[in-house]
Amino acid sequence: MESRKIIKRKWTVESKDSGNLPVVTYFTSTYIVVVAIVVVVVIVLVVAIVVVVVVVVVVVVVVVALVVVVVVVVLVVVAAVVVVSVIVVVAIVVLVVLVVVLVVVVVVVVVVVVVVVVVVVVVVVVVVVVVVVLLVVIAK
Repeated sequence: MESRKIIKRKWTVESKDSGNLPVVTYFTSTYIVVVAIVVVVVIVLVVAIVVVVVVVVVVVVVVVALVVVVVVVVLVVVAAVVVVSVIVVVAIVVLVVLVVVLVVVVVVVVVVVVVVVVVVVVVVVVVVVVVVVLLVVIAK
């Protein structure tokens, strides 16, 4: 029986007759193309991920800036309302104080008028009584 030799072939590089320049076989060229495609796909994916991250960061920064602007506007409006409320409260307090002062002044004026009227009436009555008494005394 004859023994059979198993011949192993290398599919990567064969040499030309001159022995100087390697000849790339079909397997090696396919491998290089696949590696190049994988590298390009990886680069495209990395660039896409970086672009998505940058866009997300920009959107988040814009949203945060908008939220800050809205919060500042709301705080300004609340402060304005508080200031207006304080002004309204101060105005109401001033009005109440003015009303109280007016009532006190009116009461004092009424009391003074009543006292003056009473004093005048008393003086008139006393004068009339004195005059009548004097007239009675003189008439006797």
